[in-house]
Amino acid sequence: MEEISLNIELPDGRSVRITATPSMAHPEQCTFTVSEPLLPGGSAYFAERDQSRGSILVDKLFDIDGVIDVLVNNDVLRLSLGRDALWEEKAPLVALAVRDALASGGPLVSEAVVESMLAPEEIRRRVQQVLDTIVNPAVASHGGMVSLLDVSNNAVFLEFGGGCQGCGMVSVTLKYGVERTIRDEVPEVGEILDTTDHASGRNPYYAPSSK
Repeated sequence: MEEISLNIELPDGRSVRITATPSMAHPEQCTFTVSEPLLPGGSAYFAERDQSRGSILVDKLFDIDGVIDVLVNNDVLRLSLGRDALWEEKAPLVALAVRDALASGGPLVSEAVVESMLAPEEIRRRVQQVLDTIVNPAVASHGGMVSLLDVSNNAVFLEFGGGCQGCGMVSVTLKYGVERTIRDEVPEVGEILDTTDHASGRNPYYAPSSK
C-alpha cells in the first residue's frame, strides 16, 4: 500500500486529516499521522489491550481485528498487524477509531497511563542497565554495540556501533531483538528510535555541540 490520506469529520465540525504510511522495512507496521494532538509531548506503547487502563483511543484501536500493538506518540500512531497485514482494509478502520475517540471527549490516553510514566532519569538508568547486562553482551559476539544517546520524556534514542553500524540487518535487530528486550525489561518506555534511521524524521536527535 502506498501512502494514503483520509479526512474525517467530527461532530463539532472540525476536519481531521490522517495520513497512513506503511513501513517498507516492516510490512506489518503502519504509521498514521493525525492533524489533531493525541498525546502531546509524550509517547506510550501498548503491547496488549489490558495495558490501556481506560484509554479510549487505544481500546478502539484494539477493537480492530488483527491489531497486535499500538504506539501513541504526540500526533502519530504506529500499529502492528499480524503476518498478512492488509493496510488497505485497515486504514479506514483506524481513521474511524480516531474519529470516534476524538468525538467522545474522553481521555485518548488515560491519566492512569500518563501518571505511570517514569521520569526520564529513571528510564535512562534502567535502559542503560538493560544494554549493559543483556543487549551488548549479546551483540558483542558480532562485533557490535548499542549505545543509549538520550531520553526525551519517555522516548529512547539509540545508536548502533561497531559491527552493527551500516549492517543491513540493523533494522531487523532493532525491531526483533533490542526493542523487544528493552520493552520486556522497561515497559514504561514509549518510542524507541535508531538515530541513524531517524536523523531527519519526526523525532530527530540533535547531538550536543562540541563547541
